[in-house]
Amino acid sequence: MSALPAPESVLARTGLGAVLKAVVGGSEVAGTGPEQVVIDPATGRRLAVFHDAGDDLVSRAVASAAAARRAWGVNDGTRRAGLLLRIAQLVRQRAADLAAAESLDSGKPLNQARADVETAARYFEFYAGIADKIYGESLEQPTGFAYTRREPYGVVAVITPWNSPIAQMSRSVAPALAAGNTVVVKPSELTPLTSILLGRLMLAAGLPAGVCNVIPGAGPSAGSALVRHPDVSFVSFTGSVQTGRAVSRAAGDRIVATNLELGGKSATLVFPDADLAAAARAGVAAVVRNAGQSCFACTRLVAHRSIHDHLIELMSRQLAKLTIGPGLGSPDLGPLVSAGQRDRARGFIDRAVADGATVANDVGGDVPPEGFFLRPHLVVNVRNEMEIAQQEVFGPVQSVIAVDDEDEAVAVANASRYGLAAGIFTSSLDRAHRCAHRLEAGQVQINRFPAGGVDTPFGGYKQSGLGREKGVEALRHYTQLKTIIVELGDGDG
Repeated sequence: MSALPAPESVLARTGLGAVLKAVVGGSEVAGTGPEQVVIDPATGRRLAVFHDAGDDLVSRAVASAAAARRAWGVNDGTRRAGLLLRIAQLVRQRAADLAAAESLDSGKPLNQARADVETAARYFEFYAGIADKIYGESLEQPTGFAYTRREPYGVVAVITPWNSPIAQMSRSVAPALAAGNTVVVKPSELTPLTSILLGRLMLAAGLPAGVCNVIPGAGPSAGSALVRHPDVSFVSFTGSVQTGRAVSRAAGDRIVATNLELGGKSATLVFPDADLAAAARAGVAAVVRNAGQSCFACTRLVAHRSIHDHLIELMSRQLAKLTIGPGLGSPDLGPLVSAGQRDRARGFIDRAVADGATVANDVGGDVPPEGFFLRPHLVVNVRNEMEIAQQEVFGPVQSVIAVDDEDEAVAVANASRYGLAAGIFTSSLDRAHRCAHRLEAGQVQINRFPAGGVDTPFGGYKQSGLGREKGVEALRHYTQLKTIIVELGDGDG
């Protein structure tokens, strides 16, 4: 294996350096808050530092977005579309550097980071195609007519998580900009690199100063100040239920609309007539993709008892072949994002075993001596009431629950506070659609998991959140509806 690039060389190549700055009003600006250290999850060593945005820089970023709002919002949609396409073009031109920074920052394998960068470009392309097609409706009236307009909110706050920084940022920023809003992005303090890089690229593409600002900082400081700022008119947040509640309360105090994606504990139903090889691949992919740190990962496999053992055998074989190492080396499985996240996942496993569950696969073997690595665990003899089946682990941990029939499978899947996504593996179209209609989830994927693209609406039921991202549906959330009613009279005037 060739030597991996040094973290310093990746930062130098991207132009970031070891001291990170915010992107505010078209300029690079240092924060005014406490110093934050960005850690390389593959080594546990210091990667970069920045100063938290603090109240002053948050206010400056919002003021910059508010000042840019009028010109950007009234711009012809065709011009907005052209700029979004230019951003997509630059993202692709800088794809190698962006992917390396994403892999270094988050720990995810380089090939997965490359896919995330491509997805980011696709978001800007997709919404560029809609920016000049945001229409209302005309409504006949007894003595006149009425029509509706979809108008931007104004300044949109976008608070993104650490697991897929560039894709998550693009998912919200692209439709917000297409609709005529301006944006202030607060990336996770754990993984700010590619969000800052994307903010710079957007300026290089010709996006006017202030239209998109990026302010790295912690949630309780920068995030809270951003949500509470009186000039922020809409909040898009992706993260935990606990933090989502706090965001919702703060936004609710000001009667501000929100999109909230708050995680999931996705169930995948596997029936006796399923393609078991495909189901096993999906079960393994859930713990391989970003080391299981994915909100929609199918981490509850609800398997019919007749095929339960065979499914476990297939997954165990696949898990045994996985390579583990630093993300820049493109292994199958990289490190978790932090020591705390690794230890949290271990705690779930230990408590499940203490409660009667069993680890079915061999988790022996070496892992890199540094960093936050955890071998994948296939946990069986799981009961749906166990913590590991009800709480989001966010690590390379798959759990399997045996059931006896379709009704029990659906009941187990729905017995969760979450409802973000679900999967079904069966060769019966009748069963597939019947179960899909019964499952309490915002997205149901049949015979493939994960599936979908930038055009498929995404969001959750129950405590998985409010609103929808992706697809044309997202524009309905990043715009507000105005109805205009015209009285024409009886024609005698």
